[in-house]
Amino acid sequence: MSRLHVVSGKGGTGKTTVAAALALALATEGRRTLLVEVEGRQGIAQLFETEALPYEERKIAVGPASEGAAPWGASGAPSAGDPARGGGGRRAGGEVHALAIDAERALLDYLQMFYKLGSAGRALKKLGAIDFATTIAPGLRDVLLTGKACEAVRRKDKNGKFVYDAVVMDAPPTGRITRFLNVNDEVAGLAKIGPIHNQAQAVMRVLKSPETAVHLVTLLEEMPVQETADGVEELRAAGIPVGGIVINMTRPALLDNGDLDIAARDARGGVAKALSQAGLGGARRGGLAERLIDPLLEQAREHAERVELERAEHAELTALGLPTYELELLPEGVDLAGLYHLARDLRKQGPI
Repeated sequence: MSRLHVVSGKGGTGKTTVAAALALALATEGRRTLLVEVEGRQGIAQLFETEALPYEERKIAVGPASEGAAPWGASGAPSAGDPARGGGGRRAGGEVHALAIDAERALLDYLQMFYKLGSAGRALKKLGAIDFATTIAPGLRDVLLTGKACEAVRRKDKNGKFVYDAVVMDAPPTGRITRFLNVNDEVAGLAKIGPIHNQAQAVMRVLKSPETAVHLVTLLEEMPVQETADGVEELRAAGIPVGGIVINMTRPALLDNGDLDIAARDARGGVAKALSQAGLGGARRGGLAERLIDPLLEQAREHAERVELERAEHAELTALGLPTYELELLPEGVDLAGLYHLARDLRKQGPI
């Protein structure tokens, strides 16, 4: 099982939501997960309906109950007395901690870890040297972000056990995910010796090992699917393990195959008959039934075309040879209860 789950996807596909749901899904039976944000958008705090995350690891939720354990409420989310809300209630499930990584603070950690600068590092911050360093060397920011996440993956307690059973990273979009993860390879090549070289190599050992899996989030639409396929190809070429594909915001099938075939062609007679049987009167000129026929046929044709497109895009994703997971579109939007609903759906579909 992978321990570092990197979640990426084209903008608008819901990658932050999927990352949060995955962190919840992995936090089961006492397991601890860390949900990491690297883009500074505070999307995790918004999803979990909490205040902005500081640069520290903070418990924000508990995992959904396992089968046979004490149930959650009908909504699927913890009630006001549960640990996820800061109360003292007890429920089955593990813990979800969250961290919003700040590149500047991560650099101070780095300087302290390898160079023991202490107060000198804080002085550098006051002088603006850290901002200067991350600005003139944009790749340094990605080195710090990935390094902090990998440190959480490797961290152990005093008993030699991993502090976190899994780390989930809400990563940059698919278009730059390979460069983001592969930046330490470039750094290791530039710095041939010393602590920077050693740190970069240590990070890449994690990112290119079975401990890591990059999951790509997509919609059943042409552009997200094409970007997903391109992302898979780039990740494979870089030697970074690809996990699965999460098809987000899927829609229920409203018509079976037979009805879809009918909807794809003109079926005025059948629609008129059905309206008449529904008590809306015959299809006389100007009558209610007659006015409904064309709009109904147009909606049916649009739905049939949409289903045909989605099936074609689904086939493209299947051809990539990766596990796929599907999450339904939540009509009311994604609130905390919806997040737990998605987490349960992920768990039902098997390990990810």
